[in-house]
Amino acid sequence: MQMQNKNEKKQMSIISGSAGRSAGETAAQIIFTICGVLAIVAVAIITIYMIINGTPALAKVGIVKILFETTWAPTADAPSYGILYIILTSIIGTALAVLIGVPIGVLTAVFLAETAPKKLAGIVRPAVELLAGIPSVIYGLIGLMILNPIMYKLEKIIFAGSSTHQYTGGSNLISAVLVLALMILPTVINISESALRALDPKLKFASLALGASHEQTIFKVLLPAAKSGIATAIVLGVGRAIGEAMAITLVSGSSVNLPLPFNSVKFLTTAIVSEMGYASGTHRQVLFTIGLVLFLFIMIVNGVLSAFLKKGAKENEA
Repeated sequence: MQMQNKNEKKQMSIISGSAGRSAGETAAQIIFTICGVLAIVAVAIITIYMIINGTPALAKVGIVKILFETTWAPTADAPSYGILYIILTSIIGTALAVLIGVPIGVLTAVFLAETAPKKLAGIVRPAVELLAGIPSVIYGLIGLMILNPIMYKLEKIIFAGSSTHQYTGGSNLISAVLVLALMILPTVINISESALRALDPKLKFASLALGASHEQTIFKVLLPAAKSGIATAIVLGVGRAIGEAMAITLVSGSSVNLPLPFNSVKFLTTAIVSEMGYASGTHRQVLFTIGLVLFLFIMIVNGVLSAFLKKGAKENEA
């Protein structure tokens, strides 16, 4: 009888434990579902808000006049709202910053994850994390005080004797690109390193066992295996580069020109930040249109990279 009672108690405890786990899992599933729905709702609200506020200017001024004209003079007697140069500046500036920052960031992540001695990695990793915590305006001030004077000296050397070049004091596209490249480094390094460390160690050991060198293993096995995480790092880096305003406002010159290396330029974000405070009427509506263009730009970049990752995943499965 005693044995029977003990067995019954064990069965009851198992059943109650299963019920408790089931209730906990159900609660967790509900919480996760609510969080996911809230994220979707937030994106939908932002999208609707940007469309509602960004499209009136397109109808009022004209899509062609806004998107394909080059003169930006919203406060002139005969105002012009052409943002083509501003769009090109954001595209070219972001692309150049990514081309500079991503290789440096990925190689630094490889160094930290695979080749760096523990003591050196223990110094470099906190330094990278410190870079991530520095406010963007500090990057702008450093660029203004250090980078711009260097660019100005270089500008005087290159354009010495030129009567047509307008000197910018070093506030130009190159300065903005270098600052953006520096700012995306912490994001690319941290996420890429995490992606490399998350790989199954068997991949590395199998490659080395087959006779591959350490470098061949890194570039032909580990990096391709971690490409989804690296692509995520690139997406977030691009997002930070596109969305940055304060730092590049200080170093780019904020003038609407063709995005050539030594020209003072204006990005989509800097146009909104520098002019929203005093804009009104059609000018204000066009600034919201610039925000809509920026939003669509981010969506396109994310969509292209997502399609690339899905295509790569299908190829790996095949």
